[in-house]
Amino acid sequence: MGTYLNPNSRNFQEAVNSEIYIDKTEMIQVLNPLIKTLQKFVLVTRPPKFGKTMAADMICAYYDRSADNRELFAKRKLAECAPLQTKRGEIRWDTYLGQFDVIHVVMTDFIKADRTIPESLHLLAEGILHDLNNAYPGVKFDPSDLPYSMDRFFRHSNIPFVFVIDEWDAVFRIRKDDTEGQRRYLNFLRCWLKDRTYVALAYMTGILPIRKFGNQTSLNMFNECTILSPMQMAEYTGFTENEVRDLCRKYEMDFSEISNRYGGYLISTPFSVNVPDAYHKGGSKEYSFSVYNPFSVVSAMRTGIIENYWAKAETSSVLVEYIHRDYDGLRESVALLMDGGKLRINTSTYLNDMIAFHSKDDILSLLVHLGYLGFDEATSEVFIPNREILDVFMVSK
Repeated sequence: MGTYLNPNSRNFQEAVNSEIYIDKTEMIQVLNPLIKTLQKFVLVTRPPKFGKTMAADMICAYYDRSADNRELFAKRKLAECAPLQTKRGEIRWDTYLGQFDVIHVVMTDFIKADRTIPESLHLLAEGILHDLNNAYPGVKFDPSDLPYSMDRFFRHSNIPFVFVIDEWDAVFRIRKDDTEGQRRYLNFLRCWLKDRTYVALAYMTGILPIRKFGNQTSLNMFNECTILSPMQMAEYTGFTENEVRDLCRKYEMDFSEISNRYGGYLISTPFSVNVPDAYHKGGSKEYSFSVYNPFSVVSAMRTGIIENYWAKAETSSVLVEYIHRDYDGLRESVALLMDGGKLRINTSTYLNDMIAFHSKDDILSLLVHLGYLGFDEATSEVFIPNREILDVFMVSK
């Protein structure tokens, strides 16, 4: 076990031991069929405080070969899943349990406002290679070439890697004006992960989708499951309505008040989901359901007080910065949304960063990713999802 190599299950065990824990382990059942296939690159993006880090810790705990986590997962929903039938044969819930070397990186540990991107990437590579050298002493590697060195370690152990990269988009939030550094960062990830035989699975999570320069992205191998289009990952980040109802019954809280304050983020997916409150969109093959901000819901349940927890954790200055931009019709659009209206927008022009805006639609698209707006994929409409967020708009207007 190291800092970045095979981090064990400590973080996930803490989540399971917590007073409020919602079991999302069935997410592993979505990832397992992707192992060692062309679809092994997955990016899941959600707003802040939506459980992304806990999911990353869960994935690390499941695949980490250095720890015996069978008992931990045997008690979870994953163990109740039926085996999957694939072209490669049957995949049981425990087929890949503890089978890989896991590389877990939290990018905010490296990307800093006062540190250049090359310096950050050097420290990242140095830390990973240090752990690998401790785990596999005697393997010759090149400290200046991370992909080459990881291939050397892989050929020695014959154990491929599962990569779990949390806060993948830190460079676009912390060093948002460093365009050249961002390009170097994307190129680093591409060279590190793409077409490498040592990659069994690469799972990244963050707030922003992959940055586009023009119409291209250097990480085009990733399947992006975003808040705009969550695909198979729809139910696994954020609390569903039924999960919140169960919590309200347990903690004797008024569901209607909790729903009005923290719910309303509409998730749509073309896939059949295991969410009892999902409903079929008329005339389409799409399922939709509402998700809730886990941070706020848990805070309300534990304290018994319904107030704006997410708004306290996420400063309103971010919202102020964007809704006061001088784009034609932006202020009128914000006023419409604050009055309970919906607004159709074009999300395709947004380049997935914090500065490259060409229209009000780009600003509104960013606010969806940041959690300040909900999005109805079926109608391409944005809206303010709940009272907690409306209060932030009220303070920021």
